[in-house]
Amino acid sequence: MTAPARTWLVTGSAAGLGRALVTELLARGETVAATARDPRALADLRPPSAQALWTARLDVTDPEQIRQVVDDAARALGRIDVVISNAGYALVGAAEEAGRDQIDRQIRTNLTGPIHLAQAVLPHLRAQGGGRIVQISSMAGQRGSPGTAVYCATKWGVEGFFESLAAEVKGFGIGVTIVEPGTVSTGFFGRSKEVTTASPAYAGTPAAILRRRAEDGRLSCRGDLAKMADAIVDVATRPRAPLRLALGSDAYATIRRGLTARLAELEDQKQIAFSTDLNGDDGSTTPSTPHRGPEGSEDAHRRPGARQPR
Repeated sequence: MTAPARTWLVTGSAAGLGRALVTELLARGETVAATARDPRALADLRPPSAQALWTARLDVTDPEQIRQVVDDAARALGRIDVVISNAGYALVGAAEEAGRDQIDRQIRTNLTGPIHLAQAVLPHLRAQGGGRIVQISSMAGQRGSPGTAVYCATKWGVEGFFESLAAEVKGFGIGVTIVEPGTVSTGFFGRSKEVTTASPAYAGTPAAILRRRAEDGRLSCRGDLAKMADAIVDVATRPRAPLRLALGSDAYATIRRGLTARLAELEDQKQIAFSTDLNGDDGSTTPSTPHRGPEGSEDAHRRPGARQPR
């Protein structure tokens, strides 16, 4: 039996991963609300039917526009089943070099924009009894790197917000998936990047080297854009999709190294951590309340190999 078509809302659809996602969805016969800061960039998309594609102008730094576009899309298409929050860009350069406006713009686009989008779409998903929010993060949301400090800050913020949101909305039948792609050939380090003004103090440092490579277009990429789009759509339509989805061998390796190093450092600090607990009258350490993860399980935040309390 053929699965019923869904209605998807995709931000940042003009190029890169967003465009690949819209193209994949239309090829599968899905209905898509595609948004971009300049909707003229969507004019050459060719849906199989006139009803399959709805487009709108959307700047995700404008909360009122976000809410209006979401409401208009739901009204025009009848419902929104899956939201893919994809709009974003990278600020490249040393953290000290970043200008105030650059920092604010990066945060408004990559972090507060997705938060406002989630707030705008949640009433619609709750009213219809379910749906899914897919937030595009990055392998940089799990491991920081020199030259992208402000960008990494937004992605770590996204990870924290949407992991928490997953626990809040699960009872409404709403799922959340955070996608963590590795490097892929898109406009991300092309027209979608912004660079800091170089400071002589950072000449020759890793941050400066990354900025120069980004400016020259000499960054190597592992990921296949079409394969990533296909994987995202496949996972988003599962009855039980994962909270996180890493895409690309470089993303897997980078995230694994980051988690392994953090876990090892945490274990090294175990004695210090326990030594700061309140003590009972008998001198024993009072056990703390287990931390419950997004799925309501005490194991949701435990990592393989971690020593568990008895």
